[in-house]
Amino acid sequence: MEQLSIFIVSLAALLIPLLMARFKVNTIPTAVAEIIAGILLGQSCFNIIRENDALSLLSSLGVTLLMFLSGMEINFDLFKRDDSARPVKKDLSHEVNPAKTAIFSFVLVAIVAVVLAYLLKLFGMFNDIMLATIIFMTVALGVVIATLKEKEILSRPIGQTILLTAVLGEVVPLMLLTIYASINGGNAERLWLIVILFVVAIFLLRRFKQPYIWFTKVTKATTQLDIRLAFFLIFTLVTVAERVGAENILGAFLAGMVMKLLEPSEATMDKLTSIGYGFFIPIFFIMTGVRLNLRSLFTQPQALMLIPVLVLFLIIAKLPIFLVYSRSFNKRNSWAGTFLIMTTITIVLPTLQVARKLKAITAIQSDAFILAAVIVCVVGPILFNATFKLTVQDKIKQRVNIVGTNMFTVPVAQELHDNWYDVTMFTHRRENYDTYKSRVSRLEYLTDLNDVTLEQADVFDCDILVAGFRDDEANLNLAQLAKSQGVRRVIVSQEHPTPQQTNEMVEEGLEIFNVFNVQTSVLRGLIESPSLMRMLMDTKNALYEVNVKNHKFAGQKLMNLPFVDQMTVSRIRRGNKWLAPHGNTVIEVGDRLIFTSNNENAEHIRDELGKEN
Repeated sequence: MEQLSIFIVSLAALLIPLLMARFKVNTIPTAVAEIIAGILLGQSCFNIIRENDALSLLSSLGVTLLMFLSGMEINFDLFKRDDSARPVKKDLSHEVNPAKTAIFSFVLVAIVAVVLAYLLKLFGMFNDIMLATIIFMTVALGVVIATLKEKEILSRPIGQTILLTAVLGEVVPLMLLTIYASINGGNAERLWLIVILFVVAIFLLRRFKQPYIWFTKVTKATTQLDIRLAFFLIFTLVTVAERVGAENILGAFLAGMVMKLLEPSEATMDKLTSIGYGFFIPIFFIMTGVRLNLRSLFTQPQALMLIPVLVLFLIIAKLPIFLVYSRSFNKRNSWAGTFLIMTTITIVLPTLQVARKLKAITAIQSDAFILAAVIVCVVGPILFNATFKLTVQDKIKQRVNIVGTNMFTVPVAQELHDNWYDVTMFTHRRENYDTYKSRVSRLEYLTDLNDVTLEQADVFDCDILVAGFRDDEANLNLAQLAKSQGVRRVIVSQEHPTPQQTNEMVEEGLEIFNVFNVQTSVLRGLIESPSLMRMLMDTKNALYEVNVKNHKFAGQKLMNLPFVDQMTVSRIRRGNKWLAPHGNTVIEVGDRLIFTSNNENAEHIRDELGKEN
C-alpha cells in the first residue's frame, strides 16, 4: 500500500498540469489544483492515498524547496535606486513609486490583520491573535509572480508595485512566524540567537561569492556544482536555524535569498526550479490536500461557521491596498492588484504546520484555515485576470537626457523611437535654444551648469545621460557628476582624449563617444563594406538591439522564434562574448541580439523579447 500511494501521488503530479493544459484551465493556480486533487484522493473523499514515512519525507523536502525557491524569487534590484526607489512617471503631474506604495499598502494590511485577529477572539472563534495576524497578512508570492509573468507586466510600474507588496507579504510573516515559534515553543530566551542565523547567511554569501563564479566555469554534467552548492546552502542554514531555535523554513528561505544574491545563471535557476516544482513541491501540495479531513470538518458546527468568516477576513485584510493603489493607478487596475494580493497559500501551509507542531491550533481549525486559503487562492487570480487591463501609463520607456545641442546631438534626439525612449534635451546657450526649440519636441533652457541648477532641472533623473558639448572638460565634469548621482548609463563626448584619460573614464563606468572615430569608422565601412553601409543608412530597415528578458523565449532556437522571418540576427552578445548566430543557436535570458528589421516589425520584436516576465 505504501508503494501504491507513492505511485498515485506521482501520477497525480504528472496528470494535473496535463489536464489543466488540455481543458485550458488558466485561472486556477497549479498549487491549488494539486491541493484539490489531494482532497479528492485523500481521506476527505476516495481515501486512495494513505500517508506514510516516505511521503512525509518527500513532503517535508517539498516545503523546504518551496521556501528556498520563494527566497530566490525576491528581486533585490527592485529595492535599488534605479528601479524602485526612483519614481516612475505616470503622467506629467503624477509619479509612481513602487517601493513606497508597496510599503504603505502592507503597513495598512498589517494593521487591519491585527484588528481582524482581535475580532476573531472577541467572537470566541479563534483565540491566538498573533497566529491569526500572521495568516491574514500573508501573500502567496509564487502565485503572484506566476500570474504577473502570465500577464507579462512584471517589469511595469503596476507589476513592480504588486510584486513588492507580495514580497513583504511573504518575508514579514515569515519573520513573525519565527518569533511566534520561539515564544510558544518555550525558547523565548533563545530568540536573540536567531541573529546567528543571519550572520551565518551573510558569511556564506561573502564566502561563496567568488567560488561560485569559479564553480560555474568548471561545472560538468556529471558534477553540477551549482546545484550541489544550492543544497549545501539549504541544509547548512536549515541546520543552523534548528540549532538556534528558529524554524527550518526560515533557514530554507534565507538560503534562497543567499543563492539569489550569488547571481546564479538562468540555467542554474531553471535546474533548481525543475527539481523543486518538477517533483518535490507538487507532492507537498498534494499531501496537504490528503491530510485535510473535510468529513470531520463539516461535522463540526463551529468549523462550518469559521470557514466563511475566515474567507471574508482574508479578503477584508487586503482591501486597504485598493485605497493606496488608487492614488497611483486607475481604479480598475487598483482593484485587480488588490484581488491578486488576496491570494495566500504558500506561507499559510508552513505556518499552520508549525502551529500544529506547537499544539497552538487544533486539526479542525487548521483544516478550516487551509480550506479558506484555498478558496481565496482560487477566487483572487480569477478576479485579477477578469479585471486587469493594461493602460498607456503602465508602459515603460527609457528616459534619455541629452545635455548640449549641436549638429550631432539634435538629429539623434529626433531619430530615437518614441515608443522606446522619452528624450529631453538641455542647453545653457540662449542662441542654441532659440535655434533648436522649434526642431526638438522637448528642449529646456538652463541658466548655468552648476550642480544646483542641474539637479533642479532634473537633468540626472534619467536612465541614460548624454554629455554632448563640444568641450571635453565640461562633458567630463558633467558625466562624473551624473555618475555620482546614480545615473545608470552615462555617454560622454570626447574629441581629443589621451589613452590614460580613456582608461580612467572606462574604469569610472563612462561610455565614450568620439566624433573622429565615428567618422573614420563610417568612411572605412563605405570602402570595405558598401552593402553593410547601405543597410545602416536605409530609412526603411535599420539595425536594432534588444536585451532578451522574456522567459517565454528562453531555451528556444533562433529558427523557432515566431517572428524569425521578420528579422535578421547578425550578432548575439552573451556575457562578455560575441556569438555568431545560426538557426540552431539557443536563446538565453540576458542575451543581447543585434538584428536588422523595419521599424514596424522591430517595435513588435523588441516588445516581445524585451518583456520582463
